[in-house]
Amino acid sequence: MFDQKRITDFSIGESSNLFLLLIKMEKKSARTGREYLDIELRDKSASIAAKMWDGFELFYNQAEEGMIVKVNCQFDEFKGMPQLKITNIRPANKSDNVSHSDFLPVSERSFDEMKSELEESISTISNDHLIKLLEKIFDDETKEKYLDVPAGKAWHHAYIHGLLEHTLEIIKFCNLACDIHPELNRDLLITAAVLHDFGKVEELSFKTSFDYTDKGRLVGHIVIAATRIEEKAKEIPEFPESLKNQLIHLVLSHQGKLEHASPVIPKMAEAVVLYHADELSAKSNAFLNVIKNEKQDKSNWTNFIRLAETAIYVPPKSEDENVKDSLFDF
Repeated sequence: MFDQKRITDFSIGESSNLFLLLIKMEKKSARTGREYLDIELRDKSASIAAKMWDGFELFYNQAEEGMIVKVNCQFDEFKGMPQLKITNIRPANKSDNVSHSDFLPVSERSFDEMKSELEESISTISNDHLIKLLEKIFDDETKEKYLDVPAGKAWHHAYIHGLLEHTLEIIKFCNLACDIHPELNRDLLITAAVLHDFGKVEELSFKTSFDYTDKGRLVGHIVIAATRIEEKAKEIPEFPESLKNQLIHLVLSHQGKLEHASPVIPKMAEAVVLYHADELSAKSNAFLNVIKNEKQDKSNWTNFIRLAETAIYVPPKSEDENVKDSLFDF
């Protein structure tokens, strides 16, 4: 069984030989004109930037993003963030006995528990048409992909089983909203929660690394999901046109705004609930992951996070630690 120290467990100044997954690689030039290799690597715990300044030409010409590499490196930092300084790098070979599954992050939740929770949530749906629709959409191969695929490439729930975890969080928010507002259509909302990001099974590739497929880039997960609902609804006798359109609307509008890639904005109460449930799940997960991986050692702030459009504040573990009993305590 593959076993090595996680990159998040190293301290600045430590050196090591590590197997890591090559995420990105680009040859760049410093201000002096000196060329260097700018790299992003990862293990299950996190991704890390890396630089290699000498002797990288042979590796650069034979390497591909998504491959496993072995690096001789030292842990350094740049602008308050950890960074690897690489002295040697090579592609992994069969005798190294490592596989991509050793490096791809996985949900910390129990997969079996999440799978059972999803099945239980679907079993609460009483509308026969929606039940049949889900059965037709989730054939064995598609269901396997759905249970494994990450919810995103990097921002939120970006790990194996991430979409499953994300979906279950949304279902919980939607059920809470239905408890508060019983007039909401729970069957419609839970079905939409299950299907809202269904298109990720075709939008993302995740066997060797997380990236967008050609179809994902050209069509996108929202349209993929809406198209599948349209196709499968036609296979069900007397599937109500109004119900189909409402379900597709919830899927199309779940990102809330046109500028966020939703073709329409929410125009139903259930659509508003789904949009905000999706936002709550995605952004809370994203912020917590940023706090875990991006916090600077000597600050209560992360670096500026482009997708969040802000740096993120990380409160001290105990606010009471800095409280003085009197003015004379120093």
